Amino acid sequence: MSGKRRPNKKTPKNKSNREWVNRHINDPFVKKAQGQGYRSRAVFKLDEINKQDKLLKKGILVADLGSAPGGWSQYIVRNYPDIEVIALDLLEMEPLQGVEFIQGDFTEASTIERVMNLTQGRKFDLVISDIAPNITGVKDVDNARFEVVLDSILYFCEQNLKSEGRLLVKLFEGGAAQRYRGQTKKMFQKNAVRKPSASRPGSKELYFLSTTIKATLFDN
Repeated sequence: MSGKRRPNKKTPKNKSNREWVNRHINDPFVKKAQGQGYRSRAVFKLDEINKQDKLLKKGILVADLGSAPGGWSQYIVRNYPDIEVIALDLLEMEPLQGVEFIQGDFTEASTIERVMNLTQGRKFDLVISDIAPNITGVKDVDNARFEVVLDSILYFCEQNLKSEGRLLVKLFEGGAAQRYRGQTKKMFQKNAVRKPSASRPGSKELYFLSTTIKATLFDN
């Protein structure tokens, strides 16, 4: 065998990871978030949608599903201290003053019971979700997993959102998003797509805003 070193082969995955890191470091919204002390660049997406649709109003009750690392909750309590926020996530989230955090699965009865103890039976005026699915790379598997997440969000709203309430959810263009949009058209009176400027160029990400429940989808 030759004693020469073989050159390291750069796999497409490693190259993709490096490109993502470089984009992230140089992203103006990342720099802006860091400069303003926010946990996530996602706050600027919520800010733009809020300014367009006036989601956040004095005295409302908000559920932030899949809240970690807490950027959206942080944005709300920093700019609207009279809004009550309950954040839920399976992952840990660093405490935020003014936010009640529940670590747990929002599809489980035990977690919902903890929510109801905090709200004393009140329903939410607004439910928001910036959840991103865990990607396996297998299209059918990823699509099916995200469908389950989206169905869980709608079921949560059936149980816990006021009839005149609003729901803002992140989607990714594809089968799961198409199915979700069909479901929301059955469940809500009004639905609209939002594509904030803070979404990365070329990203399949979009946000879907639904208003006023008109029908149920699930057997309760």
